Amino acid sequence: MYMQRCLELAQNGVGSVSPNPLVGCVIVYDNKIIGEGWHKQLGEAHAEVNAIDSVKDKSLLAESTLYVNLEPCNHFGKTPPCANLIIEHKIKKVVVGMVDPFEKVAGQGIKKLKDAGIDVEVGILEEDCKFLNRRFIKFVTQQKPYVILKWAQTWNGFIAPDANKTSAEEFEIQRHITDRIVQKLVHKWRTQEDAIMVGTNTALLDNPALNAREWKGRNPTRIVLDRNLRLPFNLKLFDKSESTIVFTELKKESEHNLTFIQLNFEKNWLNEMLNELYKLNIQSVVIEGGSQLLNAVIDNKIWDEAIIFTSPKTINDGIKGPLIYGNKIQQENIDGVVMNVLLAIND
Repeated sequence: MYMQRCLELAQNGVGSVSPNPLVGCVIVYDNKIIGEGWHKQLGEAHAEVNAIDSVKDKSLLAESTLYVNLEPCNHFGKTPPCANLIIEHKIKKVVVGMVDPFEKVAGQGIKKLKDAGIDVEVGILEEDCKFLNRRFIKFVTQQKPYVILKWAQTWNGFIAPDANKTSAEEFEIQRHITDRIVQKLVHKWRTQEDAIMVGTNTALLDNPALNAREWKGRNPTRIVLDRNLRLPFNLKLFDKSESTIVFTELKKESEHNLTFIQLNFEKNWLNEMLNELYKLNIQSVVIEGGSQLLNAVIDNKIWDEAIIFTSPKTINDGIKGPLIYGNKIQQENIDGVVMNVLLAIND
């Protein structure tokens, strides 16, 4: 019950702490919660610090149990080690959801607590703890961002009309497959992820802003593929209002909020691209299209999660949505639109 509360608290940090993990902490004395906290902002106090600070009577800490969904850190980063603070307050027991996979911690925080004579229990709701921090785990263990695919399709499987066979007016009507409720939800999600990406044709035909204008919160870093730099600079993506990355084969000087990164498209450019995003501390990226980019990511098995909206609308001729297989973890009907969430099947 107390670990579940830690997970609930940890989620308050979504969109604010990346590339750090989501962490919540609860302190219990005599079967009552006397302190709570979570990691609120990157570079600021960790969950354990906030929870300890919230306890009014610090004398109770020596007879209390501290619950935390991720192993307390034992190293100096942007903040001092949480393990030291726990030892300093002589907290008698610590219950940990999961071991921190980050190499600078990786069991050392638990060891430090045990060496100080603190009773430590590990592995409570471990799978739930791992799922909550799945982006962080991939980022620190594989040195790559967590890749989320997202697209909307009609009930008969099309993600867009054929621009060559559709009038401009009809194309504009048909390309909006979902309604405003789903669009608001998507914009909410954008505030929770580090980056959002589209391919060249999607940028050219849809001219997306790729921001979170429908929801209060931070805007993600915008990413676009433009191998030959053929996209016109009057597109919304190039308005310099938000940080934007262009992956290209050509050399071009970067500007304010507009970064050009060269890739060798003749080699394994997708993995090279993910490596570059890791260097920029981008922990998660949502790929929204188009079909060539989505299919390339699926074919190369570098995706982690897919969110597919299926609308009752019809397109009679156009671009087919990708075929994808994974473990379905969620299905929901949102105002007549079916949302399926898949996790990639690990070989």
